[in-house]
Amino acid sequence: MNTALTDEQQLFATTVKDLLARRYTTEYRHALTGSELGWSREMWGTFAEVGLLALTIDEEHGGLGAGPAAVAAVMTEIGRGLALEPLTDTVLVPAQLVADTGSAAQRAELLPALAAGTLLLAFAHLEPGGSWSCPTVSTKAERDGDRYLLHGTKNVVLRGDCADRLIVSAVTPEDGDRLGLFLVDATADGLTREPYTTYDGLRGAQLTLTSTPAERLGATDTDTDTDTAIRRAVIGGQLAVCAEAVGIMDEALRLTVEYLKTRKQFGVPLASFQALAHRAADLYVAVEMARGMCDYATAEFADGDADEILASRLKLQIGRSARHLGQEAIQMHGGIGMTAEHAIGQYVRRLLAIEHTFGSTDEHLRVLAAGIRDHDLIEL
Repeated sequence: MNTALTDEQQLFATTVKDLLARRYTTEYRHALTGSELGWSREMWGTFAEVGLLALTIDEEHGGLGAGPAAVAAVMTEIGRGLALEPLTDTVLVPAQLVADTGSAAQRAELLPALAAGTLLLAFAHLEPGGSWSCPTVSTKAERDGDRYLLHGTKNVVLRGDCADRLIVSAVTPEDGDRLGLFLVDATADGLTREPYTTYDGLRGAQLTLTSTPAERLGATDTDTDTDTAIRRAVIGGQLAVCAEAVGIMDEALRLTVEYLKTRKQFGVPLASFQALAHRAADLYVAVEMARGMCDYATAEFADGDADEILASRLKLQIGRSARHLGQEAIQMHGGIGMTAEHAIGQYVRRLLAIEHTFGSTDEHLRVLAAGIRDHDLIEL
């Protein structure tokens, strides 16, 4: 399996790396997290100009049609720069849903706007008591003439606070509780958004829908498998945040090793202590295991294999490597690693948040454990 980046993919990665290196200092990020929006619309416009928002959108709708490898390369640099802009939540996942389930007219309306950065979409799927591995959708969609009215609650809607429109999953009682996706304007009657801030400083909202008017994504008479479309979009989101985590771990490891080389104790650098050198080597192994698993999963997804088991294996490895690196990096930095002013604490907080995005490590471990019976037993 060849995981080397093509010239085009390398160009995307280099563009993002240079862009963020010029702008994203620790102080700049800290100021953004304290702002009302939590990220920069100016930077979002720059993302649109260089084509980052158009990566996965097909050329017919103003996109670049780049594959998962290009997305992984970009997201790795997003992680390395610890950018706050909502690329995964408002473009990558929603664009996949629109492409897979939307009508021709909806694709023509929504996808070019996403690519241009003039539209923010958010996916509202999880409900209280549900999980990404076992979502329970109780939100109802009742037909009202040419439109639908939605009733229900959605929580953990990342970027639901700032999205212009929402893609909401709901069941239609008239179709035997068939699962469907519905477009809801952020200013629609009956929609209440309760904003919240996540552990790592990102934003989201809990949604309450009370007779909220909505437009069905796609048509009722199509054979679109909504469950499959949602799984494919979620797996794409998992790959994106896992690639982001690899970039974060790369940079956190670099910062930690640099600190060990410069911080002195008893007159000598910490890096000269054998025990610390061995622990740093273990961190390198953990990061490379995460990178290798991410490369493998990305290559499989590029071949059209949206395998939930493989995605769970990836999330499990990323979660374990991230937690190991985070704990060790904080310990090796000592007290300064716990301060808001130092970059290492921000990297570790983002890693812990990613561990719980699109399913926690324990959740994916349960998924893999439940599938053990599907494998043949080899007797020696």
